[in-house]
Amino acid sequence: MSDNFTFELVSPERLLLSEEARQVVVPGSDGYFTVMAHHAPLMSTVKPGVVEATLSSGEEKRIFVRGGFADISLNGFTLLAEQAIPIEELDANALAQEISDAEEDVADAKSEGKKHAAQTKLDQLNELKAALGH
Repeated sequence: MSDNFTFELVSPERLLLSEEARQVVVPGSDGYFTVMAHHAPLMSTVKPGVVEATLSSGEEKRIFVRGGFADISLNGFTLLAEQAIPIEELDANALAQEISDAEEDVADAKSEGKKHAAQTKLDQLNELKAALGH
């Protein structure tokens, strides 16, 4: 019996990962959860955060996701992300500019709905910044 399972992380732009994994830590809507081999079937929404996958080789992959949907079945685990960016592909300067722009959007918002949407985006960007260790 194998202690690995098939893990696929897919975004609208591309298939980011399709590997055998030992475990995957996921930012679920009710908190982080860990998926390992023989996990009970589960469907969950995913909130913005960092997915940490330990592959069967021992290599660790960290990927920021901006929400999505997790589907754990007897055949493996598929994470459908709204947006996914491998941590090593992130540009700290571009992120700092996005945070500055989002802060302006929060300050300039004229309605509660627009302010809430801008604040949600700012919170996601700050979570990404924290994941980078900046």
